[in-house]
Amino acid sequence: MCGRFTLTLSAEQIEARFGVSLPVSYKPRYNIAPTQEILALISDAQGRRIENFRWGLIPHWAKDPKIAQRLINARAETLWEKPSFRDAVQSRRCLILADGFYEWRQTPQGKKTPVYVRLRSKEPFGFAGLWETWHSPDGQTLKTCTIITTEPNELLRPIHNRMPVIVPKELEERWLDPSPKTRAELERLLCPYRAEELELYDVSAAVNSPSNDGPECIQPIEQPKRSL
Repeated sequence: MCGRFTLTLSAEQIEARFGVSLPVSYKPRYNIAPTQEILALISDAQGRRIENFRWGLIPHWAKDPKIAQRLINARAETLWEKPSFRDAVQSRRCLILADGFYEWRQTPQGKKTPVYVRLRSKEPFGFAGLWETWHSPDGQTLKTCTIITTEPNELLRPIHNRMPVIVPKELEERWLDPSPKTRAELERLLCPYRAEELELYDVSAAVNSPSNDGPECIQPIEQPKRSL
């Protein structure tokens, strides 16, 4: 699964990478957790833009918003079977903006050590995501999203049996295009990211608490060395 990630670069760097303006409220985040506000790039009849979403999908038909706590991730292999995702995968696809994410490695002593994963280029990227607009009975409107996960690549396999789908830059427009796509077309985009373009390193246990949201969360305990 993907339970924590970051977006730490400047607004100028992110806007240059994606070619779209950020909301004026943007500020770097070092420890983004479920149910918090995130940024996602979407494309629909109103155009291509970046908007604020809440992390944790609430399907448009849901009666209880607490379902979002169970839908922070969506398995790529079952998007078309799960009622929570099969509508969104057809026309509400997005890129959830990030520049790194966290995983936890099991140690021989039974403890879990947090590791930080990012592109070796240190550029921002987009997780494959799905989004929904939910209307509560009292008239409240929420825009929510989920991160799609897939099998791990060679770098992540020793740490976890899942990893978030990072959409390669050259395939982003195909993923964002809201026009109908076949299952086969989309499944080709939901693959493990190229391991040789990623690096990971151990970080402080500070990231274990969502209340810690500063640069100390991504500081390496030792220099990056687990790259392929």
